[in-house]
Amino acid sequence: MEKLRKYITSLTEFSEESWNILLPVLSRLEFRKGEYLLRAGEVCNALFFIENGCCRSYYEKDGVEKNTAFYFENDIATNIRSFGSGEKSLYFIRAVEPLIIIAFDKKKLMEATKAAPQIEALGRCCIRVFAARQDEFASLLNLYTAQERYEYLEKHYPAMLQRVSLTQLSSFLGVARETLSRIRRKRVHPSVL
Repeated sequence: MEKLRKYITSLTEFSEESWNILLPVLSRLEFRKGEYLLRAGEVCNALFFIENGCCRSYYEKDGVEKNTAFYFENDIATNIRSFGSGEKSLYFIRAVEPLIIIAFDKKKLMEATKAAPQIEALGRCCIRVFAARQDEFASLLNLYTAQERYEYLEKHYPAMLQRVSLTQLSSFLGVARETLSRIRRKRVHPSVL
């Protein structure tokens, strides 16, 4: 829980009293590679703080998986629409690697926000950080070429390039696997056309 506590204090002021109120909201869970944190059709009733490992968010269309995000250590993963509205999720969240998370139970979290204003402020901060990252990835897909997207990830998310398979990465970047292979080769060997 120490990683989570450091993460929280990096976002907002958080007292010992608020931490003690928050503790009953939290559950430490482990997932094997390939296990689901959330399935499409379920309601997302948790925020997932990634303590160790990696997971991905994706949807299926015509039997094809389309990755929308990857989450690593010190990230918050969730389906924000389902979490906020109580609607069934259209997305899956699945472990890419063995995964240790700390889950914030939604119902208990809502109760805790009434007892401690700092917990409510923390919730707003987490949602803001999550929404900013979603917007960043949406902009990446809408405003940049495939090569520029790859270069952006090299600069800002190098762990993604090292820890995510080529197939999943190509899905996330919205390009064919072969196109991504060409882009990578060109980055390593600039003289290759």
